[in-house]
Amino acid sequence: MMLSSNALRLTLAGSLVTAMLASSPAHALADDEARRAILDLREQVHQMAEQERRIRLDFAEQIESLKTEVMSLRGKIEQLKWEAGLHRDADSDTEDNLSKVSDPQEKAAYEAPIEHFQKGEYEQAIGGFDMFIDAYPDSPLASEARFYRGSSQYATKAFSDSVKGLRELISNHPDDPRAADALLIIAASQIEMDDLDGAKASLERIVEDYADTSAAETAKERLELLSD
Repeated sequence: MMLSSNALRLTLAGSLVTAMLASSPAHALADDEARRAILDLREQVHQMAEQERRIRLDFAEQIESLKTEVMSLRGKIEQLKWEAGLHRDADSDTEDNLSKVSDPQEKAAYEAPIEHFQKGEYEQAIGGFDMFIDAYPDSPLASEARFYRGSSQYATKAFSDSVKGLRELISNHPDDPRAADALLIIAASQIEMDDLDGAKASLERIVEDYADTSAAETAKERLELLSD
């Protein structure tokens, strides 16, 4: 039996609606899955970027930590070399300068703190040098006592006291053989106190006023480090 045109139209429209209703959930489901996949991908990219950022930060922190450790080790090595050199010099100075002193009590008063210094007993050395300087301010050994007292104060981290005493030594005896070395200790103390401008000035004075000393070469090296 033939369908009328109106009936055909209704039949086709119904079929189309049925097809549309049947297909819509599938398309919607596909779109949702695509959106979820995109969101998941974005989250993965974000997580990867965050991980990379953290790795970079950790790496940078590790580098800074290593730099700090290297600087600390260099400082310790320099400190040990400095102390070893001072101890050798103390032995030589004691022998040379004691020959200038005839008073046995004066000799004994100097030998006691020097012995403490050579053993690394810096607190005891400071006390002994203080007593010696008070008792024998004009002794041929007084400048040496002031120098090693300042060195002992630096070793015990009494930086301000070290600077003060060594400055007095240099002010009163600018031509003293220990003046350049005293300025090196002053500069080292100033660095420890974060007075970098003062340290540079002390080092520059060594280079200018004591150019022929071994301390001048050390001063140039430290000036380069402070300028970096």
